[in-house]
Parts: sequence; structure tokens; C-alpha cells
Amino acid sequence: MNITRRQFVPLAAGAAAAMFGLAGCGNESATTGSAPAGSAGSASAEPASDGELTLLTAGTLTFATSPDYPPFENLVDGEYVGLDMDLGRAIADYLGLECEYTNIDFDGIVPAIVAGGQADAGLSGISITPEREDQVDFSEPYYIDNQAVAVMSDNTAITEDNATEALNSENVTIAVQSGSTGADHAAEFFPNAEQLPFPNFTDAFAAVQAGQADAVCGNSAVVEQMLAGAYSDEHVVYSSATGEEYAIAVSKDNPDLLAAINEAIAALQEDGTIDELIAANMG
Repeated sequence: MNITRRQFVPLAAGAAAAMFGLAGCGNESATTGSAPAGSAGSASAEPASDGELTLLTAGTLTFATSPDYPPFENLVDGEYVGLDMDLGRAIADYLGLECEYTNIDFDGIVPAIVAGGQADAGLSGISITPEREDQVDFSEPYYIDNQAVAVMSDNTAITEDNATEALNSENVTIAVQSGSTGADHAAEFFPNAEQLPFPNFTDAFAAVQAGQADAVCGNSAVVEQMLAGAYSDEHVVYSSATGEEYAIAVSKDNPDLLAAINEAIAALQEDGTIDELIAANMG
């Protein structure tokens, strides 16, 4: 591969502050992820030099995603929107490639990258964990998030004052997304509670509204986005500064692609594109 090497630039101070201030997703065929008009998804950095990359489809960078995790990935009127979706388009653009997304349930993304044949990389609010690092390689991180738990606003049994103790009860059911760090967090900190897993994170919130679960646990930025939208009758009672790093999952057998993605992330951080995408999607 013949691409220009650039030293990785750490998370910009403004972006890092925004990240820490914010208290990882249904199967369809692959769909081209074109950038919406006026979006910040087109990188202004100078494209990398031409080089041969091992890709599922020549000239196209295909990301596996589970688009039910706003503000990172979502499907709106058939359009892939969110920070991750814009970032994927910007990375592909920098590398001189088309960008395509294929839908895979969140807990199937890492196994799909390991197996190959469905996508080149996973981009879906995926936190770096030791267990995942055993299976795939991760790019440099592009976002940092925490954990939060929400309940119905009229739930007087679980409050901000007693949440740590009240959630850790055998009488409590916590809805989570299968294979997520939210599920891991709930299992570690509320081991006495029953877990109710769902392939899609939105179903976990709906379960709380339907009375199937008492609470929902997941990444803070997503919880806050859900509460600001369709689930405004729920509120946060617990948060934990876990400092999870989101990154792109790549097969351990494809180091050239990992290097190319890292170069793109570095350039997009250096020229301010990632800061712009965060501001545009996290407002």
C-alpha cells in the first residue's frame, strides 16, 4: 500500500471536552450511504495517495452498522444519519473510496468482521474492550462516552438518590442492548437485577414504557438523545464516568486497511472535521 503516513493527532481539546461532558445497535441488504446535502461529512483534508487495499468491493469501503443508536447511527427516511455515518463517509472520501453501509444487529458486528464476507469494518458506536480486542483490531478512538440508566419519570421507587442500591435488586429488570457495554455495566454493577436484552436499543426504551422493564442501561450520549426525543417521559437516575472509547473495528487480517483508516482519522482530527461532525450531531 502506498499512502502518505501522518502522525496520529490526539483528540482535539474541544472535542474531548465535549465528549467528557456528554455523560455501542435489524438486518438489511447493503445500501449506499451518500452524504446529505450540506452535511459536514466531506473531508477537507488532502486525499491519500492511491494504494491497494483489500476490500469487499473494489473502490468501496463497506461498514457494518446497526442504525438504531442515535446520535451515532440511525435510519431516517432511508438515509443513514448520525456522527458515525458522517464519519464513515468522511473517511471513505479521504481515501478516495465510495462509502456503503450494511445493517447487522449490534452483537453480530464483531463476529461478522472476524468471519469476513459482509463488511470491511464495523462502525456502530463500538467501545474498545479487551474482549473485543481479542477478536478484532481497533482504529484510534474518535469519541469518548459514559454509561447511564433511565427509568420512567413517575417511578418513585428508583430515584437519583437511591439508584445505586435500588437498581441492584432481584425485583428490578434492566433492559439492555445485546452484546453492548451497557449490558456489561449492568451485569457488573447491578448483578442482582434481571437483564432483559434486545437486539435494538430502541426496543429497550420501549420495554420500559410498556412495563416490561424497570430501567434501561446504555451509553450516556444515546440515552440522552432518546430522552430528548420519543422517550421524554423517562429520565436519568444514574450515570457513571466509564470513559469508553469508540473506535472502528477491522479484521486482524487486514492491517493495511487499519493503517489507512487511522491515517484518515488523524487527518480529519487535524483539520477539524471530526470536531465539526461532533458539533453537528451532538447538538
